[in-house]
Amino acid sequence: MTDVAVQWAGINWAGNYEYGARELHRPASVAELQELVARTPRLRALGSRHSFTAIPDSAELVSLEELTGTDVDVAADRRTVTVDAGIRYGELAAALHREGLALHNLASLPHISVAGAVATATHGSGVGNRNLAGAVAGLQLVTSDGELLRATRGDADFPGLVVGLGALGVVTRVTLDVEPAFEVRQRVFEQLPWDTLFERFDDVVSAGYSVSLFTLFGDALDMIWVKSRTDAGAGPVGELFGAREADGERHPIPGIDPAPTTGQLGAPGSWSDRLPHFRMGFTPSNGDEIQSEFLLPRDQAVPALQALLRLGPRIRPLLQTCEIRTIAADDLWMSTAYEQDSIALHFTWVQDQQAVEALLVDLEAALEPFGPRPHWGKLFLADAAALAPRYPRHADFLALVERLDPRGAFRNDWFERYVTGSR
Repeated sequence: MTDVAVQWAGINWAGNYEYGARELHRPASVAELQELVARTPRLRALGSRHSFTAIPDSAELVSLEELTGTDVDVAADRRTVTVDAGIRYGELAAALHREGLALHNLASLPHISVAGAVATATHGSGVGNRNLAGAVAGLQLVTSDGELLRATRGDADFPGLVVGLGALGVVTRVTLDVEPAFEVRQRVFEQLPWDTLFERFDDVVSAGYSVSLFTLFGDALDMIWVKSRTDAGAGPVGELFGAREADGERHPIPGIDPAPTTGQLGAPGSWSDRLPHFRMGFTPSNGDEIQSEFLLPRDQAVPALQALLRLGPRIRPLLQTCEIRTIAADDLWMSTAYEQDSIALHFTWVQDQQAVEALLVDLEAALEPFGPRPHWGKLFLADAAALAPRYPRHADFLALVERLDPRGAFRNDWFERYVTGSR
């Protein structure tokens, strides 16, 4: 089989963005991908379409579906595995389960691809857990001249290559750190007073291996989802700093059937069946939504949340839920957690693009004193002039882009506006 461009019209998973590209390539081999990249003026890789903006768009797109299998190559020391970049985390988790292995963490949705999550610094939660890109020990990618580049942790440019924002090449293989499989219990606690959260924020977010807080910015914090490793004890039971344990399973968005969510009520389960919020076989989250997310230093969590509470009357009419998580610092140049332990403020909005963007003007202004770094794959307004100073290695990253892609094959309008500042 040889690569054939097909006429294509597509939208993202949530339905709020229609891709401008009208040709989609599906190469059947890495050699075909190399030839395609070398001859195409403008091209980007299309992943699982879980971004909410134009970050993956281009004149032409390439899918890695024909290059993606679900097998894992386990290193002899069983400390790393190498996989096709297009594999989804749910598929990867199933393969690791068969090997008795685990990743350190997972995002809320197991539906997303490894390459897409890594390129945008997508994350799970946990005061000691780095984002998903933090597990990357090696990469293989096709650069704009069609050459195959391999890099491993310890190489000079490696911290710049991992969170590449799609601008450095098409990633084809990824090597990930793994550990022995473990089990997790998940419990949900409800109605924690804001004053208690502000007084004991570090204690609350450290109550389990992975902790997520959910709020509608009402009179109290609505829910605390605590995921505790069984090899570290039972975790909290019954109540958590005055919040009572839920009497049934819950969905992160109030009023929605919890059937798509991972098991709660303290029943132990595999790491892959508890660390995500949603199960692979269901529509994740709500589906009809827009998402925004902002990461800022964890020690600024309380004043940032107080600023958002003051905006509560503006936020609530457009909000389905807000999730608050923690992420450990890393050394990846364009990671939203670069060199700072972080708090993530994630917003699931109703699908009203115009109204959400109008609200983001004031929301981003309220968070501005705390130096927020927006999630690269979600909706935000701040441009490159505002964002560049928040990334100490920003100039080094742009130099790496110029070196690996001097003809600009992987650049697009989104990249020029939010990263280089040339739009």
